[in-house]
Amino acid sequence: NMRLGEQDLQLTLADDGLNAVTSAGYDAVYGARPLKRAIQRLVENPLANQILAGKFAPGAEIIGEWDGEQLVFTESAL
Repeated sequence: NMRLGEQDLQLTLADDGLNAVTSAGYDAVYGARPLKRAIQRLVENPLANQILAGKFAPGAEIIGEWDGEQLVFTESAL
C-alpha cells in the first residue's frame, strides 16, 4: 500500500483473497520467503500489469477478491 500510495491508489484484499495468499505462502520450514513470493505472484505482478494497462486511475480504491483461481481486482464503488 505504501508503493500504491505514491500513485494515489489504495488496495484492500477481501477475506477470501487474503486467505488465498496466506495459504499459498505458508511454509513452516522456510518462513517468510514463500509468503513474499506468493504476494509477488498473486498480488503485485497481476496488479502492476493492470495499473500499467490503465485500468485504475489515481485516487482509485482497489478491491482484490479471490475467484477460485486468481485474485480479481476491481475498483470500489463508493
